[in-house]
Amino acid sequence: MTTSRSEAARSSRQPLTLVPDRDCPLCPRLVAFREANRAREPLWHNAPVPPFGDIKARLLIVGLAPGMQGANRTGRPFTGDYAGDLLYATLLEYGFAKGTYQARPDDGLKLVDCRIANAVHCVPPQNKPLPVEINTCRQFLGATLASMPKLRAIVALGRIAHDTVLKPLNLKASQAPFGHGAVHQAGAFRLYDSYHCSRYNTNTGVLTTDMFRSVFAKVKADLD
Repeated sequence: MTTSRSEAARSSRQPLTLVPDRDCPLCPRLVAFREANRAREPLWHNAPVPPFGDIKARLLIVGLAPGMQGANRTGRPFTGDYAGDLLYATLLEYGFAKGTYQARPDDGLKLVDCRIANAVHCVPPQNKPLPVEINTCRQFLGATLASMPKLRAIVALGRIAHDTVLKPLNLKASQAPFGHGAVHQAGAFRLYDSYHCSRYNTNTGVLTTDMFRSVFAKVKADLD
Protein backbone atom coordinates (compact mmCIF):
# COMPACT_ATOMS: atom_id res chain seq x y z
CA MET A 1 0.00 0.00 0.00
CA THR A 2 1.23 3.50 -0.78
CA THR A 3 0.09 6.74 0.81
CA SER A 4 0.86 10.14 -0.71
CA ARG A 5 0.40 13.63 0.66
CA SER A 6 -2.03 14.37 -2.14
CA GLU A 7 -4.16 11.45 -0.98
CA ALA A 8 -4.01 12.78 2.57
CA ALA A 9 -5.18 16.15 1.33
CA ARG A 10 -8.00 14.65 -0.73
CA SER A 11 -9.15 12.54 2.20
CA SER A 12 -9.97 15.73 4.10
CA ARG A 13 -12.27 16.90 1.26
CA GLN A 14 -11.51 20.47 2.31
CA PRO A 15 -9.13 23.22 1.13
CA LEU A 16 -5.60 23.01 2.53
CA THR A 17 -6.21 24.89 5.77
CA LEU A 18 -3.89 23.88 8.59
CA VAL A 19 -5.81 25.34 11.51
CA PRO A 20 -9.39 26.46 12.06
CA ASP A 21 -10.20 30.15 12.12
CA ARG A 22 -10.07 31.78 15.56
CA ASP A 23 -13.88 31.84 15.61
CA CYS A 24 -14.35 28.47 13.89
CA PRO A 25 -18.10 27.64 13.96
CA LEU A 26 -17.90 23.93 13.06
CA CYS A 27 -18.51 22.36 16.50
CA PRO A 28 -21.38 24.07 18.37
CA ARG A 29 -20.57 22.56 21.76
CA LEU A 30 -16.94 23.66 21.52
CA VAL A 31 -17.98 27.11 20.31
CA ALA A 32 -20.19 27.57 23.38
CA PHE A 33 -17.40 26.35 25.65
CA ARG A 34 -14.91 28.66 23.96
CA GLU A 35 -17.19 31.69 24.40
CA ALA A 36 -17.69 30.89 28.08
CA ASN A 37 -13.94 30.58 28.56
CA ARG A 38 -13.34 33.92 26.81
CA ALA A 39 -15.81 35.64 29.09
CA ARG A 40 -14.20 34.12 32.18
CA GLU A 41 -10.53 34.46 31.12
CA PRO A 42 -10.28 37.17 28.44
CA LEU A 43 -6.47 37.18 28.45
CA TRP A 44 -6.16 33.48 27.61
CA HIS A 45 -5.72 32.15 24.06
CA ASN A 46 -9.22 30.54 24.05
CA ALA A 47 -9.16 29.64 20.34
CA PRO A 48 -8.09 26.78 18.09
CA VAL A 49 -4.43 26.00 18.77
CA PRO A 50 -2.17 25.89 15.68
CA PRO A 51 0.61 23.35 15.17
CA PHE A 52 4.00 24.15 16.65
CA GLY A 53 7.28 23.53 14.83
CA ASP A 54 8.84 23.53 11.38
CA ILE A 55 6.62 22.47 8.49
CA LYS A 56 9.71 20.77 7.00
CA ALA A 57 10.17 18.50 10.02
CA ARG A 58 10.36 14.74 9.53
CA LEU A 59 8.52 14.02 12.81
CA LEU A 60 4.94 14.97 13.66
CA ILE A 61 3.55 14.38 17.15
CA VAL A 62 -0.25 14.21 17.38
CA GLY A 63 -1.95 14.82 20.71
CA LEU A 64 -5.61 14.73 21.68
CA ALA A 65 -6.76 18.32 22.27
CA PRO A 66 -5.62 21.49 24.08
CA GLY A 67 -5.71 21.29 27.86
CA MET A 68 -7.73 23.93 29.65
CA GLN A 69 -4.79 25.25 31.69
CA GLY A 70 -2.26 24.32 29.02
CA ALA A 71 -2.53 25.12 25.32
CA ASN A 72 -5.98 26.68 25.65
CA ARG A 73 -4.41 29.25 27.98
CA THR A 74 -1.01 29.68 26.29
CA GLY A 75 -1.78 29.04 22.61
CA ARG A 76 1.08 26.54 22.12
CA PRO A 77 0.55 22.76 22.12
CA PHE A 78 1.34 21.03 25.42
CA THR A 79 2.52 24.26 27.02
CA GLY A 80 1.49 24.93 30.59
CA ASP A 81 0.30 21.53 31.79
CA TYR A 82 1.87 18.33 33.12
CA ALA A 83 1.73 16.52 29.79
CA GLY A 84 3.97 19.22 28.36
CA ASP A 85 6.50 18.82 31.17
CA LEU A 86 7.05 15.18 30.23
CA LEU A 87 6.78 15.66 26.47
CA TYR A 88 9.20 18.57 26.13
CA ALA A 89 11.71 17.04 28.57
CA THR A 90 11.73 13.93 26.38
CA LEU A 91 12.05 15.93 23.15
CA LEU A 92 14.98 17.83 24.62
CA GLU A 93 16.63 14.59 25.70
CA TYR A 94 16.45 13.06 22.23
CA GLY A 95 17.42 16.15 20.28
CA PHE A 96 13.97 17.00 18.94
CA ALA A 97 14.02 20.32 20.80
CA LYS A 98 16.57 22.86 22.00
CA GLY A 99 16.52 25.60 24.60
CA THR A 100 14.72 25.53 27.93
CA TYR A 101 11.07 24.66 28.43
CA GLN A 102 9.50 27.07 30.91
CA ALA A 103 5.82 26.32 30.23
CA ARG A 104 5.12 29.54 28.37
CA PRO A 105 5.09 30.31 24.64
CA ASP A 106 7.81 32.99 24.89
CA ASP A 107 10.34 30.73 26.65
CA GLY A 108 12.43 30.48 23.48
CA LEU A 109 12.08 26.69 23.16
CA LYS A 110 12.59 25.51 19.58
CA LEU A 111 11.65 22.19 18.05
CA VAL A 112 14.25 20.40 15.93
CA ASP A 113 13.03 18.30 12.98
CA CYS A 114 9.75 18.00 14.89
CA ARG A 115 6.24 19.41 14.79
CA ILE A 116 3.32 19.07 17.21
CA ALA A 117 -0.41 19.17 16.42
CA ASN A 118 -3.64 17.95 17.98
CA ALA A 119 -6.45 15.75 16.74
CA VAL A 120 -8.92 18.36 18.01
CA HIS A 121 -7.82 22.00 17.91
CA CYS A 122 -10.19 23.46 20.55
CA VAL A 123 -10.35 22.61 24.23
CA PRO A 124 -13.33 20.31 24.96
CA PRO A 125 -15.30 20.22 28.21
CA GLN A 126 -13.67 17.80 30.69
CA ASN A 127 -10.95 17.16 28.08
CA LYS A 128 -13.31 14.78 26.28
CA PRO A 129 -14.12 15.60 22.64
CA LEU A 130 -17.16 13.94 21.14
CA PRO A 131 -16.78 11.59 18.14
CA VAL A 132 -18.48 14.13 15.87
CA GLU A 133 -15.99 16.80 16.97
CA ILE A 134 -13.06 14.48 16.33
CA ASN A 135 -14.39 13.65 12.87
CA THR A 136 -15.07 17.30 12.05
CA CYS A 137 -11.58 18.44 13.03
CA ARG A 138 -9.81 15.61 11.18
CA GLN A 139 -9.77 17.71 7.99
CA PHE A 140 -7.21 20.05 9.56
CA LEU A 141 -4.96 17.21 10.66
CA GLY A 142 -5.15 15.78 7.14
CA ALA A 143 -4.09 19.16 5.79
CA THR A 144 -1.20 19.29 8.25
CA LEU A 145 0.05 15.89 7.11
CA ALA A 146 -0.29 16.90 3.47
CA SER A 147 1.63 20.15 4.04
CA MET A 148 4.79 18.51 5.45
CA PRO A 149 7.07 17.67 2.52
CA LYS A 150 9.68 15.73 4.53
CA LEU A 151 7.34 13.92 6.93
CA ARG A 152 8.46 10.38 7.75
CA ALA A 153 7.41 9.62 11.33
CA ILE A 154 4.20 10.26 13.26
CA VAL A 155 3.86 9.69 17.00
CA ALA A 156 0.25 9.32 18.15
CA LEU A 157 -0.24 10.13 21.82
CA GLY A 158 -3.18 7.99 22.87
CA ARG A 159 -5.83 5.97 21.08
CA ILE A 160 -7.90 8.91 19.85
CA ALA A 161 -4.88 10.51 18.19
CA HIS A 162 -3.99 7.11 16.71
CA ASP A 163 -7.48 6.54 15.34
CA THR A 164 -7.64 10.07 13.94
CA VAL A 165 -4.39 9.65 12.02
CA LEU A 166 -5.45 6.38 10.39
CA LYS A 167 -7.88 7.85 7.85
CA PRO A 168 -5.50 10.44 6.35
CA LEU A 169 -2.93 7.64 6.07
CA ASN A 170 -5.47 5.34 4.39
CA LEU A 171 -5.00 2.72 7.11
CA LYS A 172 -7.77 0.55 8.51
CA ALA A 173 -7.99 -0.05 12.25
CA SER A 174 -7.52 -3.77 11.64
CA GLN A 175 -4.24 -3.04 9.83
CA ALA A 176 -2.86 -0.87 12.62
CA PRO A 177 -4.27 -1.68 16.07
CA PHE A 178 -3.30 0.76 18.81
CA GLY A 179 -0.77 -0.39 21.37
CA HIS A 180 1.93 1.39 23.31
CA GLY A 181 5.23 0.95 21.50
CA ALA A 182 3.59 -0.38 18.34
CA VAL A 183 4.94 0.76 14.97
CA HIS A 184 2.83 0.70 11.80
CA GLN A 185 4.01 1.23 8.24
CA ALA A 186 1.91 3.36 5.86
CA GLY A 187 3.78 3.76 2.61
CA ALA A 188 6.63 6.20 3.24
CA PHE A 189 5.39 6.93 6.77
CA ARG A 190 5.78 5.12 10.07
CA LEU A 191 3.16 5.58 12.79
CA TYR A 192 4.41 5.11 16.36
CA ASP A 193 1.94 4.61 19.21
CA SER A 194 2.30 5.83 22.77
CA TYR A 195 -0.03 6.12 25.68
CA HIS A 196 -0.83 9.76 26.25
CA CYS A 197 1.59 11.56 28.56
CA SER A 198 -1.21 12.83 30.82
CA ARG A 199 -0.88 13.18 34.57
CA TYR A 200 -3.56 10.51 35.00
CA ASN A 201 -1.62 7.94 32.98
CA THR A 202 1.66 8.63 34.75
CA ASN A 203 0.11 8.78 38.23
CA THR A 204 -1.63 5.43 37.71
CA GLY A 205 1.44 3.77 36.23
CA VAL A 206 -0.19 3.20 32.84
CA LEU A 207 2.73 5.17 31.39
CA THR A 208 6.17 5.45 32.96
CA THR A 209 8.91 7.86 31.96
CA ASP A 210 10.97 4.97 30.61
CA MET A 211 8.04 3.71 28.53
CA PHE A 212 7.60 7.14 27.02
CA ARG A 213 11.31 7.61 26.39
CA SER A 214 11.48 4.26 24.61
CA VAL A 215 9.06 5.46 21.93
CA PHE A 216 11.17 8.48 21.09
CA ALA A 217 14.39 6.47 21.29
CA LYS A 218 12.95 4.23 18.57
CA VAL A 219 11.88 7.22 16.45
CA LYS A 220 15.33 8.80 16.83
CA ALA A 221 17.09 5.59 15.83
CA ASP A 222 14.86 5.10 12.78
CA LEU A 223 15.33 8.67 11.54
CA ASP A 224 19.11 8.73 12.05
